[in-house]
Amino acid sequence: MTRVAGIDCGTNSIRLLVADVHPETGELVELDRRMTIVRLGQGVDRTGRLAPEALERTFAACREYAAVIEELGAERIRFVATSASRDAENRDEFVNGVVEILGVEPEVITGDQEAAFSFAGATCELPGTETYLVVDIGGGSTEFVTGTDHVQAARSVDIGCVRLTERHVRHDPPTAEEIEAIRADVRAALDLAAEAVPIDTADVLVGLAGSVTTVAALSLGLPAYDSEKVHHSRVSAEQVAEVTDRLLASTHDERAAIPVIHPGRIDVIIAGALVLREIVERVGAREVVVSEHDILDGIALSVA
Repeated sequence: MTRVAGIDCGTNSIRLLVADVHPETGELVELDRRMTIVRLGQGVDRTGRLAPEALERTFAACREYAAVIEELGAERIRFVATSASRDAENRDEFVNGVVEILGVEPEVITGDQEAAFSFAGATCELPGTETYLVVDIGGGSTEFVTGTDHVQAARSVDIGCVRLTERHVRHDPPTAEEIEAIRADVRAALDLAAEAVPIDTADVLVGLAGSVTTVAALSLGLPAYDSEKVHHSRVSAEQVAEVTDRLLASTHDERAAIPVIHPGRIDVIIAGALVLREIVERVGAREVVVSEHDILDGIALSVA
């Protein structure tokens, strides 16, 4: 077994996984998994730059993660940066800060690489006998990947819960016009994804990341977030629609009072749920299988 650390820095959150991984079998024993909402993508869609306060929040989380990695004695680290740092003009500030704190350079990966990591992490515990459509709804982008035991097609599109919220939402709760604007963006992105990925031919729809897991927790009626109950839960198309409708009618304060919604997702979960509902309806899925294992697990497997 090799002790590795994988870090996934996205538009909304930065996450760490320290695990012992068998390089031949792919067996993964989790030692520490944590997530911090840093909103690195704050304003990037509008300004094209990473905001100073967003960089400082991210560097603070990196310092915390560096201490955990040192304490657990990980032999190798891989730091993967996704949508926000791909789009930003001042990404060198981000790269230099991460190198100074963690001693490794963040790999600003392409959307296709992001998709491959997501697929590997999401399907490593699933039988490789069915065709999966893995959907990773992030803060700035969403990845669509299809395959059985390996990736057959992938496409990343620029729709995510942070990007769509910043672009369209001005009222609380959002107006009908704002909701329709989000849905129009998602539908256009789905058309783009469908050019590369046969999104309506898979046997199983697998959903990843915070928007999906939050919708799952709400559909399960959990009193507090429980990753073990969320992992591999199945949420029907009807439940996705019902939870989304509930969120659309809610105010910020009402969402803040729901324990399963992470404080960092209160303002963006409406857009995230809308993305999920549009996907479920477009592909004609009867349900979505929810996975807590995602790009972070794929990164850790790749290190070993």
